[in-house]
Amino acid sequence: MWRHLELRSLGVIEHAELPLDAGFTVITGETGAGKTMVVTALGLLRGERSDAGLVRHGSDQARVEAIIDVAGRAGLAGKVDDAGGAVDDDELVIARAVSAQGRSRAYAGGTSVPAGLLTELTDELVAVHGQSDQHRLGRPAHQRAALDAFAGPAVATLLERYVPAHRRWREIDDRLQRLRSATQERARELDAAEHGLAEIDEVAPVAGEDAELEAVESRLAHAESLARAAQVAHDLLTGDVEQAVGPEGAAPLAAQAAAELDAQAAHDPELEALAVRVGELSVSLTDLAADLAGYLASVDLDPAGLATIQERRSRLGQLQRKYGPSLDEVLAWADDARRRVLDLGADDDTVAALEAERDALHAELLQLAARLTEVRTEAGARLATEVGSELEALSMKSARLVVEIGTAELGPWGADTVELLFAANSGAAPRPLTKGASGGELSRLMLSLEVVLADRSDVPTLVFDEVDAGIGGRAAVEVGRRLAVLAENAQVLAVTHLPQVAAFARHHFRVLKDDDGNVTSSSVVRLTGQDRVDELARMLAGLEDSSAAQQHARELLELAGHA
Repeated sequence: MWRHLELRSLGVIEHAELPLDAGFTVITGETGAGKTMVVTALGLLRGERSDAGLVRHGSDQARVEAIIDVAGRAGLAGKVDDAGGAVDDDELVIARAVSAQGRSRAYAGGTSVPAGLLTELTDELVAVHGQSDQHRLGRPAHQRAALDAFAGPAVATLLERYVPAHRRWREIDDRLQRLRSATQERARELDAAEHGLAEIDEVAPVAGEDAELEAVESRLAHAESLARAAQVAHDLLTGDVEQAVGPEGAAPLAAQAAAELDAQAAHDPELEALAVRVGELSVSLTDLAADLAGYLASVDLDPAGLATIQERRSRLGQLQRKYGPSLDEVLAWADDARRRVLDLGADDDTVAALEAERDALHAELLQLAARLTEVRTEAGARLATEVGSELEALSMKSARLVVEIGTAELGPWGADTVELLFAANSGAAPRPLTKGASGGELSRLMLSLEVVLADRSDVPTLVFDEVDAGIGGRAAVEVGRRLAVLAENAQVLAVTHLPQVAAFARHHFRVLKDDDGNVTSSSVVRLTGQDRVDELARMLAGLEDSSAAQQHARELLELAGHA
């Protein structure tokens, strides 16, 4: 509910504050006094386009501000928080400033925000019905939503099942299209993976094999030189060749030297230590000679073995150039390819499963959509009847509303098209609202719809801008009565020039105009008691002090239950 509205330098209004309460509030005033500036202010707060012409002459900027009770609307508070603002004690402050140059800034929760956010926030806080807002009712989505709201739980329960099922159905259909459009690419990828795996599996590489083969190849390629070097070293150690150090080789000489030192070692500890070292050298040379003999025996001089190793390394090299560059990377590619082959091969099963789920959902959606059509058709007939009764009370006895339910493809809300048609006179063919009704007729139609939908709407505040245009007498009384009925379930604010409507309001504001010959200025005052009677008398007869008008004003207040 809107708690407070403040206007500064807006049009002819220099400064005005409206403390707003629950129930029915009217704003009245002489023509040109600026009473529609209140609706203009609400338009700015709803994010509508600003205009430098709204700024009062001589002022730098116009500013409007509102305090709104948003208790129970956590989602709205979350949007404000996301924008950097804050909701304090369930009260949201929104504002709009328009400079004399036409630039505007919007505020919500104490921070500057895009004007579009004001629109998003106020869409669920207020519905304005005026000459510039009647196009809203002409939109198919709003017409469908209005009918569904009237149908109540009967439609809501079906939509609770239909909407998520339709969303899932669309998701599956989109996924299937993506899978099918990628079939050729998937086939190429699968073929490449399988071909690569076949090449790798044929060679069957083993981790670390390339390094081992490189060492073996090097040994085989140099087998003769390796054997020759080992033979010479062995002969030099054992004394089997002329190049030996002595007639008996290095090992026998070391043994002889150790024996000579051992014989005298007991006489000198230093010599004894040297004898030990020579002895160890003798043993090492003997062992080394034996090892060289063993190595010489192990050297493979088989050319065929070398060719085999070189062929193996060549095949590994081919794999490394295509899938490497290292053998470890080749093996990793193979592991990944095996997983991809499994996944790509499984897509056929995935497609089959998705198609089965899609078909089942489609069948369910058709059943739910058919049921929605039945419920909407029945609700449409009731809505037309109830709105017709309201229109008759508003002096439109021949007017009728027709709710036309058409068929369409399965959509987010069913398979129905909903269109409200209107005929103002008997014998006239029903036409779309924007074509079949004048501004005044459409205003009364919107009022009738709001009355019928009053206990089903969650918009807390309804604003009517001269909804009573073009009517009077008994019809005007009925407009006031119906606005009062609406106010039992929502906060209602109306700008009116009819005393019959104003009399039914619980709260009454008057816009006063003052013209000193140089500048026109308006202010807003709250009326109670005799002041209210005087205003109704002015509206009735143009004279506040007319005794007849005053009496009539009291009669209207008594009729409305506010005497």
